[in-house]
Amino acid sequence: MDANQDKALAGSAAAQEAQDGMLVGLGTGSTATHAIRALGARVAAGLRIQAVATSRASEALARSLGIAMLDFADVPRLDLTIDGADEIDARFFAIKGAGGAMLREKVVAAASDRMVVIADASKRVAAIGAAALPVEVLPFARGYVRDALGVLFGRVEERAGYLTDNGNLVMDCNARRSDDWDDLAHRLEAVPGIVGHGLFLSEVDAAYVADRGTVTRLERRVSTG
Repeated sequence: MDANQDKALAGSAAAQEAQDGMLVGLGTGSTATHAIRALGARVAAGLRIQAVATSRASEALARSLGIAMLDFADVPRLDLTIDGADEIDARFFAIKGAGGAMLREKVVAAASDRMVVIADASKRVAAIGAAALPVEVLPFARGYVRDALGVLFGRVEERAGYLTDNGNLVMDCNARRSDDWDDLAHRLEAVPGIVGHGLFLSEVDAAYVADRGTVTRLERRVSTG
């Protein structure tokens, strides 16, 4: 069984979390597409949900499958969001953004009571940091932000000819390890012109990881004090 088949299995498993009456956030990218298709099949079988999408591509796919879509600008809270991840570790730290929608994905995740990610086994890592970290950048600030990111990461590559659905640039920062991901996130957020980044450190509540046909659900442990 290949990785794409595993992604489909993880997406189908995560889609089972959606229940009648829920408002559901739909992620972006090749992995999230599997969850959207699984939700579409459940809607066709009678599931009654409404959804918002983190990208135009995901919205178009969802509409084509008969999922009732809302404008997120009018939605203050969501019950559930399902999305993919480029990396996720045992602490539920994740790197996202290969699909270029990390800013919208983070906003939708923040509005959700529960966020689950789906992945094949290759995305489950001992510690995040091998995958490139995408950063969304205001075009006006391109030169300034590139220089600031160069200090933090060394090598920075702008996605040529690419703009997000927000009309912004994406700069992929070279892999690095960190002993303090929260500090790095704060450093990025302190740079004027950076409007989003792919570090998801507190948003993910659970992960469905498929490995050679077997899906495992992992739940974040919540500290009680």
